[in-house]
Amino acid sequence: MAQHEESSLPAGLPPGVAVAWGLGSPPSKGPKRGLSTERIVAAAIDCAVREGVEGLSMSRVAAALDVSTMALYRYVSAKSDLLVLMTDTAIGRPPEDVGRQEGWRPALESWARAQLEVFQRNVWMLGIPIGSPPVTPNSLAWMERGLHCLRDTGLETEVKLSVMTLLSSYIRGEARLLADLEHSARTNGTTVAAATVDYGVLLHRLTNPDDFPEVTALLSARAFDQPGELQDSFTLGLDVVLAGTAALVEEAADRG
Repeated sequence: MAQHEESSLPAGLPPGVAVAWGLGSPPSKGPKRGLSTERIVAAAIDCAVREGVEGLSMSRVAAALDVSTMALYRYVSAKSDLLVLMTDTAIGRPPEDVGRQEGWRPALESWARAQLEVFQRNVWMLGIPIGSPPVTPNSLAWMERGLHCLRDTGLETEVKLSVMTLLSSYIRGEARLLADLEHSARTNGTTVAAATVDYGVLLHRLTNPDDFPEVTALLSARAFDQPGELQDSFTLGLDVVLAGTAALVEEAADRG
């Protein structure tokens, strides 16, 4: 966790964010067995991986660490603060080679794919609502790297921020969709590809050319008979977002 002088950050910082930055006084009296914020966060992440973030509670984390629930509050003031620390720990710092490619588009594409991989490794994070813009050390490191990709595009600052927001929303949305589809398929004892084929069969039974001409055209083209990989849909959407960004970059260049 980052270290700063306590007086160097603004007053009123949420407790979880302050801890992420290494602020605040350490507990004056801690329980036995070397309990620490890092151990608590690691145990909480393990619980979230096994049971989902919906089932996470301070008492469950305490049980996993074999300490009392009250012992946790010496280090983490509330579950909401624990979620902040879990998320910042799980996303980590961006890999050194991410966003370092020549040219803004390859660099931003590598950044986006690296972000998707983070969500796919930590699906539980998708169950945590977004409560604020990036403010913890690791989330800001990812934001910094993304903005670095756009530094030579000529885009205005507010446009860069809009691009980052749009791209981040797309990545998170696709990660959520992919995770939901895979979870549903596993629950039903099938695969996403097989479920897609079954969906096409169902549409054949439910629709007709008069009422659903465009759906019928999809079925005639056998769109659901040989579904592509889930990652293919992410690539297509990413290309669309980056193509739109490229248009903005061209407009900025034309304005000089």
